[in-house]
Amino acid sequence: MFSKILIANRGEIACRVIKTARKMGIKTVAVYSDADKDALHVEMADEAAHIGPPQAAQSYLIIEKIIEACKQTGAEAVHPGYGFLSERAAFPRALAEAGIVFIGPNPHAIDAMGDKIESKKAAAAAKVSTVPGHLGVIENGEEAARIADEIGYPVMIKASAGGGGKGMRIAYSRAEVQDGFDRAKSEAKSSFGDDRVFVEKFIVDPRHIEIQVLGDKHGNVIYLGERECSIQRRNQKVVEEAPSPLLDEATRRQMGEQAVALAKAVGYDSAGTVEFVAGQDKSFYFLEMNTRLQVEHPVTELITGIDLVEQMIRVAAGEPLAITQDGVKLNGWAVEGRVYAEDPFRNFLPSTGRLVTYRPPAEGVHDGITVRNDTGVYEGGEISLFYDPMIAKLVTHAPTRLAAIEAQGDALDAFAIDGIGHNIPFLSALMAHPRWREGRLSTGFIAEEYPDGFHPRAAAGETAHTLSAVAATIDHVLNARKRKISGQISGTPVTFDRRRVVQLAGEGGVQLQSAEIDAIDGGFQVQLLTWGGEVTNTYTLLTTWKPGDLVWTGTVSGKPASVQVRSIPNGVALAHQGVAVKARVYTEREAALALLMPEKVTGAGGKEVLCPMPGLVVSIAVTPGQEVKAGEALAVVEAMKMENVLRAERDGTIKAVHAKAGDSLAVDAVILEFA
Repeated sequence: MFSKILIANRGEIACRVIKTARKMGIKTVAVYSDADKDALHVEMADEAAHIGPPQAAQSYLIIEKIIEACKQTGAEAVHPGYGFLSERAAFPRALAEAGIVFIGPNPHAIDAMGDKIESKKAAAAAKVSTVPGHLGVIENGEEAARIADEIGYPVMIKASAGGGGKGMRIAYSRAEVQDGFDRAKSEAKSSFGDDRVFVEKFIVDPRHIEIQVLGDKHGNVIYLGERECSIQRRNQKVVEEAPSPLLDEATRRQMGEQAVALAKAVGYDSAGTVEFVAGQDKSFYFLEMNTRLQVEHPVTELITGIDLVEQMIRVAAGEPLAITQDGVKLNGWAVEGRVYAEDPFRNFLPSTGRLVTYRPPAEGVHDGITVRNDTGVYEGGEISLFYDPMIAKLVTHAPTRLAAIEAQGDALDAFAIDGIGHNIPFLSALMAHPRWREGRLSTGFIAEEYPDGFHPRAAAGETAHTLSAVAATIDHVLNARKRKISGQISGTPVTFDRRRVVQLAGEGGVQLQSAEIDAIDGGFQVQLLTWGGEVTNTYTLLTTWKPGDLVWTGTVSGKPASVQVRSIPNGVALAHQGVAVKARVYTEREAALALLMPEKVTGAGGKEVLCPMPGLVVSIAVTPGQEVKAGEALAVVEAMKMENVLRAERDGTIKAVHAKAGDSLAVDAVILEFA
C-alpha cells in the first residue's frame, strides 16, 4: 500500500480523498493555485505544493507541474478527483513514465471510454444500444446544422471531453445549432483544453440514470446499483438519488450487466460510471462513460456501505476486489443536493465573494437518518470566480425514499450561508415539490416546473402556520430580552399581552394571523385564532433558540423543524421548505396602524446593461452608434467556467460601451448604455 499520495484537484473532492486516505493511514499532498493558497484542502493535507496562477489552464491542468509536485514531496501515487486531468489519458501515461501510480483507470480504458465520441463507437461495436447521432468530429457550425437537420430536432451538442454540464447545449432549430456549437466549443476549450464537439438526438422527456462500476487489475468488474440524476439545470446535475424510483430489479440487473460487459471489453480497472438515457417506459440507451469518480458518488456509498475512494486506492495498489457481485446489497435510499454559489432569484447566475456565514447541519447518524456534508470551504473563506461554483454536497440517507427526502429538506433548512448568493432556497423548494416527491422525473423537470425562473413558494397551509408560530416565539424571546435590558426586572411585574398579530409578507402577498402565546417548560404553546377569537390550531414548540442564532431549531408539535432566521427592521426574515417571508409580530393596535402605512415603491430601471454576476468579459459584440434588435447578442461574460450571453431586451441604439474583452467586472457593473 502507498505511504503518500497526491491529490491533483481542489475543493470538496480533494477534501473527500484526504479523509479516506487519512482513515487508511496514508499521508496526503495537496496542490494549490494562487487563488487556493488558503483553501480547506490545503489546510487538511499533510503537505501542499504550489502549482501556479488561478487559471486552471496554467495550474491544475498542467501535467508537468503535478509530476514535479510529486517528485518534490515523494508522493507515490496521484488521485485525480473529477474534472481537470481526471479523464486525460496523457496524464496517467506521463505519471507512469515518471514512476508514479495513477489512482484511476488505465490509459487504454480512458482512450476507449473517456472520450465521448470513441466511447459511442466502442459501444456500437459491442452492439450496445446507443442514441442516434453523428459520432465524428464536427468542424464548424454549418456542418453541425447540416447533421442536425438529418438527425431531426431537438439535438444535443456536446463536448467530446466534457463533463459536469460544461460544453453542452440543446438546440431546437438550425439557428440554435450554429450558436450552440460556438458556445459549446468555446466552453470545452476553456474547461477541458479540448474543443471537439459532437451532435446526437435529444430524447424527449428522458431520464438520466447511471450505473456505478468498479473493476480491478485482475479482470474483476462489478456494478454497485444505479443513481438517478434527472434533476438538472442547463445540463448540470442539481439533485441525485440512489436507487432510481423508475427501475425495477429486472431493469436494474439488465443495465448493470450491460455496463459491466462494456467495462470488461476495455479492461476497465477502477471506479467508473456508465451513463444511460432512459425513457419513461424503462427503455434505455448508452450515453457515455465517465472514467473517473463521479460528483454524486456519496449516494452510492451510503446505500451500499462501500467507500469508493478506498476501493480506487486499493485497486491502484494492485489489490483484487474483495467484493463480489453477490455481496453488493442496496440498503435504503440516499439523496444528494448540490449546494452551489449561484443566485436562484437572478436566474441562477454565479455568485462569488466571502462566505461571511457557513454553518452546515450537524453530520452523523440519528434515529436511522444519516446526514453527510462533503465540502471544501469554510466560514470566512472566499468563493472564487475561477472554478466550479459548488460549495458543498449535502447527502441524506434513510430507510425509504420519502424519509430521505424529508431528511434532506430538514438539513437544507438548517444550513446557514451568508455573504454570497446560494441555491439552498431552490433545493429546499424542490424537496417539497409534489412531482419530485412522487418520483415523476425527467431531465426537463426544472424547465417544466419553473418556466419563468425560480421564486420562493408562497406561505400556505401548515407551512404558513408553522412560520407564524415560530415568528411568535421569536418575538416573545426578543421582547423578554428587551425587558431585561431596559431594567424592568424589579418592582411591579411587567404585564404581557398574550394576544399578537403575526404578519407574513412574501410570495403571494401579505398574510395576517391572530395568535396567543404562552411560555411553557422548554418552549411555548401557540394558539392560532380566527379574528373572532376562536382557536383553529394549537402548536407546542420546544426550542433552545436565542437571539443571534441564525437557525431556529426545535420541534413543532413533536415534529422536528428548522427555520432560517435573519434580522430585518422591526422583524425577522424566515425561510423554511422553500418559503421565504418577512415576519413582523404586532400587538392588535400596532397591526391596525401598520395596515395604514403606505407601501414604498421603487423607481424603474435605466438604459444601462449591467453585469449580472461577477465575471470576466469574453467578448463585446457591439460598438457605439450601432443599432440592435431585441434578442441580439451584446456581450459574453464568463464566470465559473460557464459562458453567459447577454442579449438586447428591446430594439435600440448603443450609446456607449464601458467594458472590453478581458475586463473583470463586479455584479451590476455597467457594460454598455443604450441611447
